Amino acid sequence: MQYNYTKKLDLSFSEALEKTKVELGKEGFGVLTEIDVKATLKNKLDKDFDNYVIYGVCNPSLAYEALLAQKDIGLFLPCNVIVYEEDGKSIVSVMLPTVALQAVSNPAVNEIAKTAEEKLKRVIENI
Repeated sequence: MQYNYTKKLDLSFSEALEKTKVELGKEGFGVLTEIDVKATLKNKLDKDFDNYVIYGVCNPSLAYEALLAQKDIGLFLPCNVIVYEEDGKSIVSVMLPTVALQAVSNPAVNEIAKTAEEKLKRVIENI
């Protein structure tokens, strides 16, 4: 099952991070959390790892609608976006909310997930 939407970029890692944030903003998403996996693994485990960042992103309007439809939907928030390096390229990938929320049998939430997914796919396409 495909659970993500991904694009390989001809951008440096830092350019990919910045462009991702810009495009997320255009679709109404803000970055709530930023996890530098490389730094975290070095600090916590003294292990080396490639450049890899996880953004926890949220579109406040969609989150509000989803919380009104089902209060415990917050367990699935925020959406995750990853940016990492592989074979000299930058990769950006978003989770697919419709897949992540398959366990939720609330039609209103499922419609909101579709909207969020469309927006996240546009983010990837516009990078």
